[in-house]
Amino acid sequence: MSVPQLPLALRYPPDQRFETCVGAPAGALAQLQALADGGAGEWLYLAGPAGVGKTHLLLATCAAAETAGRRVAYLPLAAAAGRLGDALQALEGNDLVALDGLEAIAGHREDEVALFDAHNRARAAGACLLYAARGNPVELALGLPDLRSRLSQCIRVNLSPLDDAGRRQVLAQRAQRRGLVVDDAALDWLLRRSGRDLAGLTALLDTLDRESLAAQRRVTVPFLRQALGLGATRPGADGT
Repeated sequence: MSVPQLPLALRYPPDQRFETCVGAPAGALAQLQALADGGAGEWLYLAGPAGVGKTHLLLATCAAAETAGRRVAYLPLAAAAGRLGDALQALEGNDLVALDGLEAIAGHREDEVALFDAHNRARAAGACLLYAARGNPVELALGLPDLRSRLSQCIRVNLSPLDDAGRRQVLAQRAQRRGLVVDDAALDWLLRRSGRDLAGLTALLDTLDRESLAAQRRVTVPFLRQALGLGATRPGADGT
């Protein structure tokens, strides 16, 4: 019996699309779109520290490829460590497979061999692989030189943390898409107190969205203090 497909929005959250990406390197989105479309685009390897948007871009590419009618799959390698061979075999037949978090299998010889073999099979079958990791291939603790060599042949896209202007843009965009009214002063307050990673910003907005809806209140600095359990502070103590 076939398993019913989830709606696109549930598989790939609407926040994670090319049009919502902020701060991608020049040309990176066009390269990923070409890969999604199944053209002559090269295989890509996204590298950067945690929270810079690697997963966002992988899921955006999967969503674009599925919209183009291609069979796609996304696999966080941390969830398959120790049994990667079986997981990759189950994904064969897809046109595009996005593999997130290569560092999770670095140093695990059986997983590295499984990925090396899957890489070669995908090339032979005309499928595409899209990689993401917290470091470049030479920086990962890979024990299999042949796998490092294969990964190094991919076009590398290096991602960097957003600056304050980029983080503000992400917060404002995502709040707007949720219908969440956030005062400018509240945005500034959040930026001073939130981490720099995109996942943290999104999780924070999800919390505020629920709290604001339940309280039927705009997102202001006093509301933020209450919603985040920070309590009252004397006027001006936080610069607002």
